[in-house]
Amino acid sequence: MELGYHLSAEEHGPDKLVRTAVCAEEAGFTFALVSDHYHPWLEAQGQSPFVWVVVGMLARATQRMRIGTGVTCPTMRMHPAIVAHAAATAAVALDGRFFLGVGSGEWLNEHILGGRWPPPGVRLDMLEEAIQVIRALWSQDGVTHRGTHFTVEDARLYTRPERPPPLLVAAGGPRSTSIAAEHGDGVIAISPDSSLVERFVQAAGQDASRYAKMTVCWAQDEEEARRTALRWWGNDGMGPLGTDLRTVEHFEAALARMRDDAAIAGVLTGPDPERYAARIGEFVDAGFDHVYLHQVGPQQDAFIDFFTREVRPRLE
Repeated sequence: MELGYHLSAEEHGPDKLVRTAVCAEEAGFTFALVSDHYHPWLEAQGQSPFVWVVVGMLARATQRMRIGTGVTCPTMRMHPAIVAHAAATAAVALDGRFFLGVGSGEWLNEHILGGRWPPPGVRLDMLEEAIQVIRALWSQDGVTHRGTHFTVEDARLYTRPERPPPLLVAAGGPRSTSIAAEHGDGVIAISPDSSLVERFVQAAGQDASRYAKMTVCWAQDEEEARRTALRWWGNDGMGPLGTDLRTVEHFEAALARMRDDAAIAGVLTGPDPERYAARIGEFVDAGFDHVYLHQVGPQQDAFIDFFTREVRPRLE
């Protein structure tokens, strides 16, 4: 099982993301995923840099850590041919250390060009076709594609790696898990869901990668951690509703109507290292072989130090 780090671009600007990645690499985290959003979820988060610029900065600042997007929606805000181009260049810049994470997106980010927000089934159809376009451009010298959702004419990527980068698919239900198994090199989830892993492994095989994000908020005491989590990541408890809210203001209004404990129900808070080790164990027991940690709020270096001193020895 490998441990990685989440670089939350909704909460931090590009320089802070790069500094955190370097700190995480020095602490022994072997991979990192950087989020790809046009907007933050909440005003308090306050950031949302362009992911491909950040990836380029990370390519020069890190030495060993694998870097991926967590995750890119290659269907509406960015055409899959453009995502294929960006990812191929990132893979060359990172010399084999890049992987592309993709998902079906949220209305918060995908509405900006004025298109309609399709129902879930259509969004997944679009994602499936987009992955096929991306893979074709990574492997073929010329691509023309006229599909249900996308058109590509006489396109060729001249800058691309010798081997295509791994492509991981975010999944939360049966259909997205099937797409991950059929078209991806791995799956990305956000909870220790053993049934999702079982479905994925049955279709993809035991060698396919299983990634999971574990959201935490460390602080010196429990109450401080809960206050930080609520202010910076109160969107955590919105579940499927979060996919269909259009603006930051809508998220703020939804959060105002939620109970505090429900808003951060999925965030592990506080200073107890035993709880962190136990939660990681839940992901391992569910069948995940990569777990990456999302520390909510500004205390990135302090959390990495805490994890290195207090949690990692318990895992070993």
